[in-house]
Order: sequence, then C-alpha cells, then structure tokens
Amino acid sequence: MRTRPLGGTRVQVSTLGFGAAPVGNLHSPIGDFQAQATLDAAWDAGVRYYDTAPHYGLGLSERRLGDALAHRPRAEFTISTKVGRLLEPHPAPTGSDLAAAGFAVPDTLVRRPDYSRDGVLRSLEDSLNRLRLDHVDIVYVHDPDDHLDAALGHALPTLTALRDQGVIGAVGVGMNTVAPLLRVVAEADVDAVMVAGRWTLLDRTARPLLDACAERGVAVVAAAPFNSGLLSRPYPQGDATFDYGPAPESALRRARLLAGVSARHGTELPHAALRFPLRDPGVACVVAGFRTPEEVVSAARWTATDLTEEAWLDLDMAAAQAAEVPPS
Repeated sequence: MRTRPLGGTRVQVSTLGFGAAPVGNLHSPIGDFQAQATLDAAWDAGVRYYDTAPHYGLGLSERRLGDALAHRPRAEFTISTKVGRLLEPHPAPTGSDLAAAGFAVPDTLVRRPDYSRDGVLRSLEDSLNRLRLDHVDIVYVHDPDDHLDAALGHALPTLTALRDQGVIGAVGVGMNTVAPLLRVVAEADVDAVMVAGRWTLLDRTARPLLDACAERGVAVVAAAPFNSGLLSRPYPQGDATFDYGPAPESALRRARLLAGVSARHGTELPHAALRFPLRDPGVACVVAGFRTPEEVVSAARWTATDLTEEAWLDLDMAAAQAAEVPPS
C-alpha cells in the first residue's frame, strides 16, 4: 500500500488508515482475539497508519492497539492519538459506558475535558503507557467544539512546542464540524486536520476547509468515509446509521441513488465511498474503522483500486442532483 507525507512533515501515512474506535468496543463488544485478528489483517494488507484516542473505550482501544503493534518494527508504522479528555476514576459508575458515550465497556473511568498544558502532557503520558510506546507520531486535539479558545491558547501551543522539540512528529486537530477547523487552520500552527464525515461521497461540506488547508500547506486526514455506516453496504438498508444516529430518509434516498450509480459502473457503494476522499490532492489519507479482518481486506482492495473517470462523473452528477431535489 502506498504511503504519503503528512503535509510538510516527515511523518508518512498509508493511504488507508486504521481507525481504532471499533476495537475499543464502539456500540457493541468484540473480544480480544477478534480485535487482534483485525489489527493483524490490517498489517498484512499494508496498513501502516493507526489512529486511536483515550476516548475510544475508555483506553481499551489504545491498550489493544499497543498489544497488537508491540512486536512490529517501530519505524515501520505511524500512530496517532488525541488529547483533550483525561480519564479519571468514575465516582458513581453505572456499569456500562454505552449510554454515556457509546462504548460497550465498564464505566469505571470517566472523561474529563482538559485542554490545558498540564492536561495535555498528562493525557499524552497516559496514552504512551497504554500504547506501550515511547513516542507517538501525530497528536490531535480531540473535538474541542466547546473549548476552542482553550485549544488555541493552551493545547495547541503545548503540542507545537513538543513537535519543535522533536518529541512528536506532527500536530493536528480532529473534529466533526467544519467551522471550528477553519478557525484552527487560520489561527494555529498545525500540520494536519482530521475531519470526520464532512468530506465524503455523500457529505461534501468540508470543501472550504480543504481549500483553506491547501492555501496554508495543512494536510487533511479524511475520517469516517462511510458516514458512520450509511455508505458501508452496497445498498443502504432502513436501519442504516448516519452521523452515529438513525439515518434520515433524505440521507437514505441520496445514498441509495449513489449505490445505484456505483452498481451501474460495476462497483459497490463502499468502494466509491473509500476512494472519494483521495481524489483531492490535499487529502493525505482516508481513515476508516474496522471490526473484522474481512472488513479490512475489502477496504484495502477498494483503496488500491480507483473508479473510472466516467463513474466519478456520474456519481458527482447524482450527488449534486440528489442534494438539490427535495424528496417526493
């Protein structure tokens, strides 16, 4: 699998990145054996970029990722984690984190937002311990929607200092919303932004962000290319999810239209969804989450194979028409 530089840094990322939220038991549990097998399948398929966060399974994702990569040559893979949420003992656990944050793990810990210098340094140290590593390559400030001033004033300067000292390789911010990322790109010294679900075959609202990043030499990491499930099947079903909730009828209608166009060109909707972000030269890689080895193998095959220009023209036309025409 090809690798690309992350913007102007020395950090390299594979064109397909492994999003490690599912191996942190996102929505439903998977066992250690399945998590290990899925991560091994990613390595065998050539995936060399792995993204995680303390938020994912209250540290379970980081621990499983650390276990899976412990015997791999450190110079051969790139890993990113995130800061902004400290994990602390839960004063009143309910038994499960599902209702609070969507992870099927015991809620013996609780997340506390902290975008201060001390919070960033403590979070990074805790992550290194869970990952069993002495350094990570990329650190993103995680979802600072309600803490943007603190992220700009404290968290990001702390990370840029670590980067300038050679402690980490690159600094970024990861969010699901475009407007705050535009402000980050304009005001902060970042190497990359991870935008989740806003630069996809279905949702292209990150176009202004990609343009701003291109002007400033900031790399884009396109995460959640399946829009949390809606684009992950050849034909979206009524129980599909979009942005981590039930897919509205308008999104289902548009996704099914795109599925039909994909089929007419001899491919599948998830293939088009994975390849779409990589069409833009400012996108360094696409990051998707996987629960099974089979999902990884399919994704690696799709990532390596582009669609025809005719297919993209028809998909772009269908996407534009579906966005403009109201449901009947």
